[in-house]
Order: sequence, then structure tokens, then C-alpha cells
Amino acid sequence: MADFKIAVVSGDGIGPEVTRESRRVLEKIGSIYNHTFEFTEVLAGGAALDQVGECLPKSSLETCLASDSVLLGAVGGPKWEGYPGDQRPEMALLGLRKAMGLFANLRPAIIHPALSDASPIKTNIIGKSLDILIVRELTGGIYFGERGRRMGALGEEAYDVEAYSETEIRRIAVTAFEAAMKRKKRVTSIDKSNVMESGRFWRSIVKDVAKNYPEIELNHMFVDNAAMQLIKSPQQFDVILTTNMFGDILSDEAAMITGSIGLLPSASLGSSTLGMYEPVHGSAPDIAGQQKANPISSILTAAMMLRYSFALNEEADAIERAVEDTLNSGCRTEDIATEGETVLTTKQMCDEVLKHLG
Repeated sequence: MADFKIAVVSGDGIGPEVTRESRRVLEKIGSIYNHTFEFTEVLAGGAALDQVGECLPKSSLETCLASDSVLLGAVGGPKWEGYPGDQRPEMALLGLRKAMGLFANLRPAIIHPALSDASPIKTNIIGKSLDILIVRELTGGIYFGERGRRMGALGEEAYDVEAYSETEIRRIAVTAFEAAMKRKKRVTSIDKSNVMESGRFWRSIVKDVAKNYPEIELNHMFVDNAAMQLIKSPQQFDVILTTNMFGDILSDEAAMITGSIGLLPSASLGSSTLGMYEPVHGSAPDIAGQQKANPISSILTAAMMLRYSFALNEEADAIERAVEDTLNSGCRTEDIATEGETVLTTKQMCDEVLKHLG
């Protein structure tokens, strides 16, 4: 028996709906495997701005740091677009990542065989299944570099600086290589070393780290080519290693290749077991409160939490099998249903997953 404290940032849009369902799955896992999960709701994002006037209250951050892990729903939306950049809901994520020391985002892009026809890519290209893992650096690069506005020769200008240290590159590269060792032993490192000095530095450090992993096949690819190759020949990829900004873009592209962004989880990790786990679909305010959201992304996110933060691999496997069985049985939410198929609500889809867990 084990007890775990989980801080829950339900957040905005469909966040509260999907985290409610993933909590139900964790509670079911607890009853089956004799674990106790203690959930504490904390404010962050747009909901926090509305209630207390700041996107990441100090009390919320303290609760997250005192927990064993953080389960996130989604933050942001058009409602808060008028806020200054440092007060936007998304800044809560950057604040949490920095305070928790989370430097690696693991985002699987998986096509389940039962949903191979849902991909916008032709079946003869995508195949019946796809399994790519994108390892994105989280705490460096242009999102955290020097920024500002100044007067230039052509008038006012804005700037954002891309900068990476050797330590930042080395530790994310190690994360990618270690992940590849448990998969197909292939790493594709993404950069723009033909025009960017930071890209040349990135490539040189990745090559150096690769010397410690002779079993791994390492390839390098410019980011523009990588974006094309993900569409043209996605099966060539196993683990994709990339910078913060490039990973932000490529991971969303890979997600849509799978057919629905509502199916994919992610984990943000550091050097300790404390992690932050979030579905990749965003807040989707256009369907919030309508029970149309697909809860599978959040449910699989909970499975990643069990695996990476709590070392409960058997329990994580059970959730992933239950999701697979649910999809194989023909259960569909609106985002993955084809014409004529019965559409389930958010809660009904989770009910089916719980049945297969039982």
C-alpha cells in the first residue's frame, strides 16, 4: 500500500471536466491496487486571475511543491488575451516548471490501431500504428532568454534571445537517449545549425552525449525538414530530441497526425520524482461545459504520472490497456467518431474505461 499527494490544477475551459475523469480512474486504480491518492485542488491560470488577480498565487505554488506530483487540466483562453504578457494564464505553467525544476517534456504521439483511419495522413504512409516520443527541453531557449523592446534604426523593435547552456543541452540529451534505450534505440535531434549559433552548439553537445550511448542510432535534422518529414514519413522517427520552441511546434504537429489532440498525454520531469502531468489538448473553450471533451488524454496523463513519478508500472499498464480495450470496443467521443457512430459524453467515455479496468 502507498499513499500519494497529488496537487490538481483543473484550470480553465475543459480542464475541470477532464481532470474530474482522470481522478475517477486514479481512485479506481487505488481501490484495485490498495493505494491512496489524496487530491488537493489549487488555483492557477485564468481561473486564478479571475478569483485572486494573479495567474500563479504563492499558496498554489507552495501546495504543488509540497505534493508528490501535479495533475494539470488546461490553462488559458481568449477571455484573458488582453492581459499583459507576464500576467497571462500560460505564465503559470512557466512559473510551475521553473519552481519545480522541470526541464524535460515527454510527449508521446501514438496512433491506436483502432483509430488508424482517423489520421489526416494516408494509411499507406502512416500505417496502422505509430509511436513517436518527443523529448522537448523546457527551461531554456527563446522562451526564457533576454527579451524586451528598444529603438532601432527602423523605429521601435522587439527582441527575444535564444540561448542555451551546455548543462541544459546535456541533461535533456541524456533524457532522450535514456528513453530511446527502452524503445527502438533511435534519436533524431532537431536544430537549425545552418543559421543559428545556438543550433551549432546544441548539435555539438548532443554529439558528445551520444558517445556514451553507442547502441543508439543518432540522426540530426533541421527543424524545417523535420516538420516536412513528420508528414511525409513519420514512421522513420522513434525519439525526437528538440529545443523548447521547436518542440512546442513539432509536438503539436505530431499530435494532429494521430487524428485527435484529445488522445495524447504529456509529462514534464526534472531530476526528482516530482513531475507535472498535462494533456496536450489545451483549454478548448468552445466546448467547455458541454461534456464533449475526450477524457482519454487526461486519463493517459494520469497513467504517465503513475509510471514516472510513482514507479507504479503495473498500474500504469492497466490504465493503458483499459483505454486500448475501450477504443477497440468502438467507444467514441465526438472528436474521434465517424459518421453513424454513437457519440459518448466525457463522463460516459470514462465510464467505459472504468468498466475495462474492473
